[in-house]
Order: sequence, then C-alpha cells, then structure tokens
Amino acid sequence: MISVIIPTYNEALFLQQTIDAVHKNDTKKLVSQLIVADGGSTDKTLDIANENDVIIVCSKKGRAVQMNAGAALAQSEILFFLHADTFPPLHFSTYIREAVAKGFGAGCFILSFDHAHWFLKTNAWFTRFNIDAVRFGDQGLFAEKNIFAKAGRFSEKLLLAEDQEIIHRLKKYSKFSIIKKPVISSARKYIQHGVYATQFKFYRLYAMYRLGFSQKKLMAMYSKLFT
Repeated sequence: MISVIIPTYNEALFLQQTIDAVHKNDTKKLVSQLIVADGGSTDKTLDIANENDVIIVCSKKGRAVQMNAGAALAQSEILFFLHADTFPPLHFSTYIREAVAKGFGAGCFILSFDHAHWFLKTNAWFTRFNIDAVRFGDQGLFAEKNIFAKAGRFSEKLLLAEDQEIIHRLKKYSKFSIIKKPVISSARKYIQHGVYATQFKFYRLYAMYRLGFSQKKLMAMYSKLFT
C-alpha cells in the first residue's frame, strides 16, 4: 500500500483538486493514507484538509521538515511525496507498485505543465532522462519506507533543492525508476514571473546550489528573484 504525503503552505487554491485527483487516479485503491503536512497555512488549506478527512500533521515551515513529519506518520511501506499543485497521472499507484515489484526502491514520474507554452513543453520533455539536473520535486517522488530511512530522509538543513539532494542519496541504496507517465504541475510561477525569466532564475539558483553557496545565500537570492 501507499501513503501519499502532500506538503502545504497556503495551498487552498489547488489542494482540493489535488486530493480529488489522487482519489480518482488511484484506480486500484492502493493508497491507504493521504497525509497533509502543513507548514502553518493562514488561508483555507487546513479547512479543506479537514473536510476531506485526511491526516494532518503541522510542523514548522520548510518542505523538507514537513515531508519528514508526514513520513513519520506514514504506515504504508511505500511513500509518495506529491506537491499540492501537482496532479498524479491515471493509474499512478499501480505504476508505483509495479516499479517497486521490479526492484526499484525509489523513483518519480516525468513532468508536464498545465500551460501549453513550447518552452515549458521542451523543459518537461527532458525529464524522461535519468539526469539529476532535470529532477524536480514536482515530478512526484516515491520511495520504499526502508530505503527512505536508509538514505537519511530529507535534509532539514536544506530550504531549496531538497528533492534533488535526496534523490542522489536514494540512488546509493536502490535502483531509481523514471516512470514515463506525466504528472501535471501548475505553471503559476512561470505565468506570474514570465516563462523565460523564471527558468533563468531557476538555472541561476541551481548553479549556485551546485557551486556550494550556503542555504542562507540561496534563500536570499530566491527572495530577491521571486519577490
């Protein structure tokens, strides 16, 4: 069975749609838990979670901290971390279980956006390749619970790139599967800040991360770029 963990912070705009997509696309009913790991939302996020009778865990804000808190409550042997503005594909739970049965202890899906811009389509196309530089958290990350524990969980020292960082560690303990079915992720940040400008900003942040800049400097740059 699978525990779905959704980190949230003021995600009232998308959370209901994401919960509905999880239930609808879990065609074999393999999801035993849906956990919302909230970081202190001040909008209607928690109201929506309560209305849907999901498990709620509240922790301090920070995606790594929140996802670890959700994982700590998970009772299933497979964990699936899903962003609140990302819809999993039809039969997603079946694909995850099949991958695990084939010996893949961790993996993700390929990416697509809810916007038809050619540049976003091109970026998403590259996510089918097993290259860490094109691994994004909104692709949906799954891992067997024991593999996740061996890898040391998400690094709570990281405020950015926590998804890419843990994938590197997960690969040390298990084969990593890229399931060739697309999640649908919101392009809201691209629309708000401009497609090309936003991608350039992400490239800049990733380059800084790879060059070893501190998380404090990365967060300062993120705030400067996206404020």
